[in-house]
Amino acid sequence: MTAAFNFPELYPAVISIPQFSIGGLTLGPINILWYAMAYVLGLVLGWRYAVALVKRPRLFGGTSPASVEVIDDFLFWATVGVILGGRFGYILFYQLPYQFDALAADPLMILRVWDGGMAFHGGLIGVGLATWHVCRTHKIPLLRMTDIAAAATPIGLLLGRCANFINAELYGRPTESGWGVIFPQGYGSGGPPQAFDWETKEWQYICDPDVVPLAERTVENCSVRLSDGSIISEVPRHASQLYEAGMEGLILFIIIAIGVWAFGALKRPGFVTGIFLLGYAAGRSIAEQFRLPDAFVEGLPDWLTMGTLLSVPMVLLGAYLVWRAMNKKSGNPSDMAAAE
Repeated sequence: MTAAFNFPELYPAVISIPQFSIGGLTLGPINILWYAMAYVLGLVLGWRYAVALVKRPRLFGGTSPASVEVIDDFLFWATVGVILGGRFGYILFYQLPYQFDALAADPLMILRVWDGGMAFHGGLIGVGLATWHVCRTHKIPLLRMTDIAAAATPIGLLLGRCANFINAELYGRPTESGWGVIFPQGYGSGGPPQAFDWETKEWQYICDPDVVPLAERTVENCSVRLSDGSIISEVPRHASQLYEAGMEGLILFIIIAIGVWAFGALKRPGFVTGIFLLGYAAGRSIAEQFRLPDAFVEGLPDWLTMGTLLSVPMVLLGAYLVWRAMNKKSGNPSDMAAAE
């Protein structure tokens, strides 16, 4: 057995409020998860970064395409787009094709966002619609606004993937490398994360870490068969959440930031949007080779996952936007608004 790392077992809630009563009404307990906080921080930090961009007209060639007030308005609509788009994207791309029976039996599961189930590609569509609405309302060239959003989005992606790691979810395929992580695979009570028990405040394992040490874990002695026939194994796995945090978040943010601050990328409408689409698609597709595919997604060849498939349109659109931007003269957005 190859050496591996123990899961750090971080407490999944940023804030925990115990059960309390108000006027005879009992409420709680209320747990605000790191995953929820990642959304909040990602939106807030992205908003402040976008504000910093529009306050510097030189980055856009002389005139900023949006005011701070417009960015403030965009924050609200982007939040709506992320939540509704992410949820309905998950329903459309994953549950309708592969879990229709469960959805038909319990339609209200569509509304239970707190149970998990958000799709980035759905969120991207939602934010795209939100951007179109804001641009139409404030009469702003669309590609100028998508460039601002694209420059800020990797911040949220970085935080979101780190939260996935803290929740021990969306982990990778088994690995014999020396940097695999043993993620808990048991079942807790009280809601997500799946492997955390809110009553005992402990992570749940198939194999007791004190009984079966890392060096002795195998598929044979640390696995369980689920009711659908699939098998989950508590063996070293790629921390694919962190791979994605690095590629889709940190590295992509740095690449775009260098382009924006050092090379005037925002002076070419659509260029930053194109780089974001290409960069995300590349990072996601690479990470998908290490990430464990969703067990319920069937009918795809081993080398292709739903995440990679949904990234194909991003590559096509991103390549077109970069080509378009590079074949247009950079200049003041007021001079180019008609062309957009």
